[in-house]
Amino acid sequence: MDRLTITQPDDWHLHVRTGGILKAVIGHTARQFGRAIIMPNLKPPVTTVEQALMYRQEILAALPKGSTFQPLMTLYLTGNTSLGEVKKVADSEHVHAFKLYPAGATTNSDAGVADMDAAYPLFEAMQKYGVPLLIHGEVTNAEYDIFDREKIFIETQLSRIIQQFPALRVVAEHLTTLEAVQFVESAPGNIAATITPQHLMFNRNAILAGGIRPHYYCLPILKREHHRLALLQAATSGNPKFFLGTDSAPHLTVLKENSCGCAGCYSAHAAMELYAEMFEQAGALDKLEGFASFYGADFYGLPRNTGTLTLQKRDWMVPEQFGDADARITPLKAGETLRWQVVSA
Repeated sequence: MDRLTITQPDDWHLHVRTGGILKAVIGHTARQFGRAIIMPNLKPPVTTVEQALMYRQEILAALPKGSTFQPLMTLYLTGNTSLGEVKKVADSEHVHAFKLYPAGATTNSDAGVADMDAAYPLFEAMQKYGVPLLIHGEVTNAEYDIFDREKIFIETQLSRIIQQFPALRVVAEHLTTLEAVQFVESAPGNIAATITPQHLMFNRNAILAGGIRPHYYCLPILKREHHRLALLQAATSGNPKFFLGTDSAPHLTVLKENSCGCAGCYSAHAAMELYAEMFEQAGALDKLEGFASFYGADFYGLPRNTGTLTLQKRDWMVPEQFGDADARITPLKAGETLRWQVVSA
């Protein structure tokens, strides 16, 4: 197969930042995806419906002329989130979920949840009103090895949350381990998960073998090869619990190539091309449409897109950088050749 047309996909986990970075990156997502769940971890974080609607307007204003892309907004869950705000999200046309960051788990997560039990009344309200909870599933205790943090979170926190709130809709974001895949597979139908291109493509050698390569550093961190293979099997299985979420995270190059580099991979420039390459390697291109275009929309209770996206099998080189001199971003696989290219949407 050298040409593939699918229903226009959506990205169910995306960072676009604000200001100059937003303007530099939003066109990459808009050329491929009909919609995207927008992460709220700005500085300061997006914690109210009012703030989310203002952020939505900024995103819409930054879109290329004629774009029909729709940002789907989320709120950042904090210790100060009120039960009333949960009801406002349930009543909002444009805000679709809450995002839970354990405090200190990743970029701009300092305002996240430090006491999970204290958030249980909020989970109860989300369950009552049908508001999804999107979880960055890692423990942050210093005594735990960074490669074990997702597994321990599932064992000690996520399993308890699901048991306590059996009707709560939960998305386990950016899975990285075999244990996480097995947990989602065995959980009820209201539990789903997103999978990123970097976790399908790379294991931890990409960060560390032959020198430290900061543009492969993300959180949750890349894991061993058997975990990558488990993720690839899940993504290409046709199981509707697993769907596309790039976790594309633009950071300035100078902040990645740094003595304390930021966590995050920028993949929006070639998201569908990266996924297509991995699905082809797995012999599962026929499963890409469900993963990218159907299962996420179905989980969120939104209509599937009616447009299409076409990819052509042809080699092209990923640019070394995007943005201008004041806001340079190094993309995933910079300077390397990809085998698929989006040709129409």
